[in-house]
Amino acid sequence: MRESPSDAQRLKKRPWAGLIISALPALFLLMDGIMKLIRPAIVVEATVHLGYTASVILPLGIVLLACTVLYLIPRTAVLGAILLTGYLGGAVATHVRVGEGVFPIVFPIILGVLIWIGLYLRDDRLRALVPLRLQTAQ
Repeated sequence: MRESPSDAQRLKKRPWAGLIISALPALFLLMDGIMKLIRPAIVVEATVHLGYTASVILPLGIVLLACTVLYLIPRTAVLGAILLTGYLGGAVATHVRVGEGVFPIVFPIILGVLIWIGLYLRDDRLRALVPLRLQTAQ
């Protein structure tokens, strides 16, 4: 399949930083989702420590993997980012409720920020919808 001139221009303009920034949280979330499907003892212990029963681990893993896959597909990336934001918000609320330290509370927030920064840099539609104009000092 040959690329048209507009496809070549779009590929040249595609911000690689956005792809890299998107890949970082996506890889972590994919690994987390897979671990929830495999259910090693450490995952079960951590989930129970957070106040959930072991029976919710598999459904959480399925939801996490589905949301992450939606985020990785360009046509559904915005929906995936919205769903992952909700998932990560639940993680923050859970860690706050249990009284965890700062890192377990801040880490999901950092992942959420990386998800949206990466998507913003790699998605022309989102940049057109939310144009950010950075002022330069003159």
